[in-house]
Amino acid sequence: MRIDKWLWVARFFKTRSLAATAIASHRIKCNGEHVKPARELKAGDELEITIGQTIFVVIVQGMAEQRRPAPEARLLYEETPESEARRLREQELKKLAPVPGSDLRGRPTKREGRLIRGLKG
Repeated sequence: MRIDKWLWVARFFKTRSLAATAIASHRIKCNGEHVKPARELKAGDELEITIGQTIFVVIVQGMAEQRRPAPEARLLYEETPESEARRLREQELKKLAPVPGSDLRGRPTKREGRLIRGLKG
């Protein structure tokens, strides 16, 4: 089965073309190597999938011709324990970090605007 189709069937990407774009952008590695979308995938291959800032390292367990519900799609791969631990740790750190811009209160008041203009000169 093609790697782009498997990524779509396993629900890592919403469309096959998004999966192909990710592969072409070198965000997917198969057994440590960058691959092309048409690469044939087989059970036992190790994939490193980068989506945003999240990195999944999975071992391919099986194939499916059609896209199935998420619980069934999870049976097609097994995430390595190290990858899962790292991903959960990153999620916890993300929850603890303040939201960017949370300290901003919106538009400056008239007085603050005058102070800003005074600083700019």
